[in-house]
Amino acid sequence: MPEELLINATPRETRIAIVENGVVQELMIERASRRGLVGNIYRGKVIRVLPGMQSAFIDIGIERAAFLHLSDLIKNNVDHVKDHVKENAEGDITKLLRPGQSILVQVIKDPMGTKGARLTAHLTIASRYLVLMPETPHIGVSQRIESAEEKERLKDLVENLLEDPKQGFIVRTAAEGVQEEKIISDIQFLKKLWKSIEKNKTQVKDTNIVHEDLSLLLRTMRDLDIANIDRIRIDSRESHTKLMNFVEQFMPELSQSIELYTGERPIFDLYSVEDEIQKALERNVQLKSGGYLVIDQTEAMTTIDVNTGAFVGHRNLEETIFKTNLEAAGALARQLRLRNLGGIIIVDFIDMKEDSHKRQVLKNLEKALEKDNARNKISEVSSLGLVEMTRKRTRESLEHLLCEACPVCNERGSIKSVETVCLEIFREILRSERAYGGQKFLVMAATEIVDILHDESSYMVAELEEFIGKPIQFKTDPLYSQEQYDVVLM
Repeated sequence: MPEELLINATPRETRIAIVENGVVQELMIERASRRGLVGNIYRGKVIRVLPGMQSAFIDIGIERAAFLHLSDLIKNNVDHVKDHVKENAEGDITKLLRPGQSILVQVIKDPMGTKGARLTAHLTIASRYLVLMPETPHIGVSQRIESAEEKERLKDLVENLLEDPKQGFIVRTAAEGVQEEKIISDIQFLKKLWKSIEKNKTQVKDTNIVHEDLSLLLRTMRDLDIANIDRIRIDSRESHTKLMNFVEQFMPELSQSIELYTGERPIFDLYSVEDEIQKALERNVQLKSGGYLVIDQTEAMTTIDVNTGAFVGHRNLEETIFKTNLEAAGALARQLRLRNLGGIIIVDFIDMKEDSHKRQVLKNLEKALEKDNARNKISEVSSLGLVEMTRKRTRESLEHLLCEACPVCNERGSIKSVETVCLEIFREILRSERAYGGQKFLVMAATEIVDILHDESSYMVAELEEFIGKPIQFKTDPLYSQEQYDVVLM
């Protein structure tokens, strides 16, 4: 289906929404203070080698050390290592790397949470139609190109144009049906860019950047599936000029689809994108039928629970469950893209008895995920009625990007109930009485706590005063959260 791109660009932030049939399907955000690192090439410095994990931590000049596994290490990129050592180093990272050593690496995953960036030494440089692998002699063609004849044509074309046997290319999906002249132009561009990188890497010192990938705006244009794009609307004149210059040079067929939005109404209000962003930060997702999803994102995995909610159906329970699960499959696929959820994902569909219903729900889920550019893998329904799946994660989720840890609940995602806090206050009064004595006690707490102590729990306060033989006074403080309180001896 035709898609529309809405681009909201400011000096501090760029936001891109992919809209299909008036509904937001995907959202990408890049902030000037936290630009993505994926695709950047660095001259790194080894700070620690972990033989037990066959990995190393590399300093590339950012806040946290980045992570490099042996499987992502190419021998040609390791400086100051003798050839005979390289040949016998397979399976042992300590024979390839040592602390203080210099190495050229590329970021393949942005830092996420407490984890540093993930690195590879298999360098790649992407253009519109090709990906250059400067030190990997291999020619590959995107699996999304279905025609065997077209795959063969593109592979033969690139092989005939290949000059350096040490280099290789991957032909991207966008190259399908593209004329030879454009492929040649892309190859020339990538070779010039690689020569520039080679020059920079000899001049750049350790823990510094050698090559920076395109910004989110231009990177999105480069990776775009033009066949599905109906219109691109951008609300910044400066960014519009940059975009047009880039498009006219590399993808002139797209220039007619780009327009500068000058309306008074904010561009993200056109299709209620702002509302969708707020909804994507909530735990519950309402379905049209009355059912709902509950999405919980944790460090280890994301869990999605499906519930019938207010949907009672019209025929029988099994049919009600089946229809809810079918709708949930399509809705959760959209939420994965919109929230950019990755890693391990466990979906708890409502239990279905009929195998045909289970197959249909899985088929619906797979179909809904076909448009997702992130690689995913779905398992069958387990004996516990769960569907396990994985989705490739290369950048922060929407929640991690837009939110921060709650200072009230210490990242638990919940706070102590009023009853729990009241009982804690009683225990603290008893503890203070036994340890320090005093004439009377003053309790300072949030308004909702003091209200309960004066009302529903007043009889408990009276019993405590009688037990310790001292009066207890209460004072509200609007700056206190529900869990905060102080017991003062007077």
